[in-house]
Amino acid sequence: MSKFLELQCFDSETGSLTVFEKHLPGCIKRVFYIHCEAGKVRGGHRHKKTWQAITCLTGSCRIYVNDGKQEMEYFLTSPEQCLILHPEDWHIMDSFSESCILLVLANEFYDASDYIDEPYPFTNISKNADTFS
Repeated sequence: MSKFLELQCFDSETGSLTVFEKHLPGCIKRVFYIHCEAGKVRGGHRHKKTWQAITCLTGSCRIYVNDGKQEMEYFLTSPEQCLILHPEDWHIMDSFSESCILLVLANEFYDASDYIDEPYPFTNISKNADTFS
């Protein structure tokens, strides 16, 4: 199941520095960012072998995660928060604020055959809503 992290942030009079080091479950091969209009939905898949680390650089969004056993909702509202999605985590991202930019770090290069678009049954086995701010 996904894992929520509070990233270490160093503040000074010249600004803030937030680091990912020692938190990621492996090496990074792919980096991309998502920016879209409020009201849009992204994701709608899981992976065979790719994990992803997601953080909101600006703005906020909701990430729904279903690993086939448990369902969770996360609200990313700060660049000091990071959500690690494991390959089995089917996910959607929505409720984007106007200024939302999601940074995504992944352990694998893009490979269309790594994507599984079929969602798990929505069972509400253990649906939780966690807001982190």
